[in-house]
Amino acid sequence: MHIVIVEDDPRIRDFLQRGLTAEGHRVESFSEGQPALVHLVQTARQPVSSPLPVVILDRLLPDIGGLEVCRSLRTAGVDCPVLMLTALDSVEDRVSGLDAGADDYLIKPFAFEELLARLGALARRHARPGMAEPQRRLRVGELELDRDQRRVTRAGRAIELTPKELAILELLMASPGKLFSRERILASVWGSSEDPLTNVVNVYIRRLRRKLDDGHPGGSLITTQRGFGYRLEAPPEAHR
Repeated sequence: MHIVIVEDDPRIRDFLQRGLTAEGHRVESFSEGQPALVHLVQTARQPVSSPLPVVILDRLLPDIGGLEVCRSLRTAGVDCPVLMLTALDSVEDRVSGLDAGADDYLIKPFAFEELLARLGALARRHARPGMAEPQRRLRVGELELDRDQRRVTRAGRAIELTPKELAILELLMASPGKLFSRERILASVWGSSEDPLTNVVNVYIRRLRRKLDDGHPGGSLITTQRGFGYRLEAPPEAHR
């Protein structure tokens, strides 16, 4: 996805920039509303083959507020999806954000996993004609993940996973063979809510590996490169 972040808090902005870039997305960020508004209007006027950016929009900005940015986008005919990210959590705040033209509303503090899911849903709903549909089924050897049904099977056998285990698996399966550091997995799945010194990633990888490999003597799908991280790939016999 092409994602535009409009957030004046440097800590949150940098966290989002790093986490979303690590997920493979093209990310731009702004600390004020006016320059972001100009950029988004210009981007929307590019050829139709260009993907619409998904906007993460803070409501409280130092120059013009997020509500004004959103209203101005819609007045200008810009139909890019907007996720309003704010600490204002009353019903009236959410209603006013949606009335201003936002497509979704997420309250701070937030889980990075939920943010990713909401951005993906917005991008799918707003895809321009002719743009490629995102891959709804991921397959690595005998392992398959149905993203819509949130269902995992290996050689036809259903595997029950917790939401966190599923999020880790989806991250690894989306780029088979790619090495993911422990820090990247932590940022992608737990976001800023988890202490970076925790061993929670190691614990969940062990659980996930045990569930995926149970009853399959051909070798583990998730391998560890000590000191660097984890990767998921089909065992050698699956390539024969």
